[in-house]
Amino acid sequence: MNPSRIIALLFGTLLLAACAGTPPRTDYNVDFNFSKLENFTMLPAPITDDPISAERISNQISRDLTSKGFKDYPRAPDFLVGFDLATQDKPKDSNVSIGLGTGTWGSNGGISLGTAVDLPTGKDTKEQIIDIRIYDPSRRLIWRGTDSYDFSSGGDKKAQAAQKAVANILAQFPPQPAKQ
Repeated sequence: MNPSRIIALLFGTLLLAACAGTPPRTDYNVDFNFSKLENFTMLPAPITDDPISAERISNQISRDLTSKGFKDYPRAPDFLVGFDLATQDKPKDSNVSIGLGTGTWGSNGGISLGTAVDLPTGKDTKEQIIDIRIYDPSRRLIWRGTDSYDFSSGGDKKAQAAQKAVANILAQFPPQPAKQ
């Protein structure tokens, strides 16, 4: 295969990887047996400057866990579910571009590589961060997942973004340890 095509393919793959959304961040107690979990209860929603989102997220967590087969059973839960919610300004976007070109002129060929940096433009946006925490009945942290989503205003778009963020986080629960 032509070396310039290999380089172009490599940069294309890197560009696609850079454009992919970042997955939620999770961590868990590797010594805990998650296969025994059946029943959960939600801890009270945190006091926040965005109580509508807090209630929306609490309800979505409960729906998502129920759809995974867990039962909301406050009398004898196997695990407790809480979350934190934070809102912060999201930095303005700035773009870095990498260009790669090849060409020939007569019997000569060449490869060109260049970069361009865009200055931050656009308006300020807000980012909401959801941190879901799973505790055993003694309130020892056994799992946690964090994700964020952008929003400029409330309503349906914000509700859908929150729903998607919760689903992305809980897609990682319960953890599936790597097989050795």
